[in-house]
Amino acid sequence: MQVSIPEPNAATDWILWRAYVPRWSYLPLSGDGAARYGGRWNQIGQPCLYAACEMSTAWAEYNQGLTQHPALIALLEVSGARFFDLTEPENLGAIGLTASVHETAWRLESAAGRVPPTHRLAAQLQAAKWDGVVYPSFMSPGGRCVALWQWNEADAPRVEVVDPERRLPRTPDSWPSRR
Repeated sequence: MQVSIPEPNAATDWILWRAYVPRWSYLPLSGDGAARYGGRWNQIGQPCLYAACEMSTAWAEYNQGLTQHPALIALLEVSGARFFDLTEPENLGAIGLTASVHETAWRLESAAGRVPPTHRLAAQLQAAKWDGVVYPSFMSPGGRCVALWQWNEADAPRVEVVDPERRLPRTPDSWPSRR
């Protein structure tokens, strides 16, 4: 799917929510899990920060409707981000796509050795200098999720965890080693 990608819009600020595994409490801005396993909007090997626009959506996406696993939920302040909003039908139409792109079985495509359409679109958006995408939540109807491809580097959006009392650990020392 080769599409014509528009120029990025003006950078904006966002408030997002991220639910993540407590074992990694000291790394709330790591995209290493996404890099290790791949995701809807990133290939294996590419870090990606996944978050949601609503706390309830972050929780639903984290658990994927299955067993309710323990999680940490962090509030993120994102500044200077240019997200291509795939929840807007006119944006999908502008790049020649429909909402069916959201129904991509990306895990099955990847497992079969094919490049999922979402990965191709992500590569095209990144080449056009977009920082990430906003896409509809699969697990929380009406909710919106975000995938950010780079952050806290030169010429990239800034992402900060809201932790005014510094309650999050700063090292893995807070987790005892398994016996």
